[in-house]
Amino acid sequence: MTGSVTGIFITAEAGAPMRSVNEARAVAGTGLEGDRYWVGVGFYSATPTTPGARELTLIAEEQLDQVARDGFPLAPGEHRRNISTRGVALDELLGRRFRIGGVLCEGVRACPPCNHLEAVTGRALLAPLIDRGGLRARIVTGGMIRVGDVIRLVDVSDN
Repeated sequence: MTGSVTGIFITAEAGAPMRSVNEARAVAGTGLEGDRYWVGVGFYSATPTTPGARELTLIAEEQLDQVARDGFPLAPGEHRRNISTRGVALDELLGRRFRIGGVLCEGVRACPPCNHLEAVTGRALLAPLIDRGGLRARIVTGGMIRVGDVIRLVDVSDN
């Protein structure tokens, strides 16, 4: 299974609009350089989360296409995920290691929509994005992620 990166989005402030970038440095244990979670100012709910679950978030363009067909089109980055993808079933990456270009990641948790997304966007997006919110991933080994990078599963020998 392989797919590709179609967009990279970061913002340095919690609640601020996401901005599109062509590349970003992924830092193990932290996130994308310059992003709110890398800086340590992201929105943190009181709900405990899996270690690494705030380092990187991904969402499938195919899911966004369906949400748009259902009457809820989203502007690029409005989904508030770091990486948009095409051609990869993100739910199949849960609990598995995968590479985005040369960056080794591990899918740690589903990324359902939350009330904060609705507060920031001012749109009722919880229902349209239920079961379509993407994936949270831990960055195992860092490096650069670029638009167009291939996303692929790795086997144990490729860690």
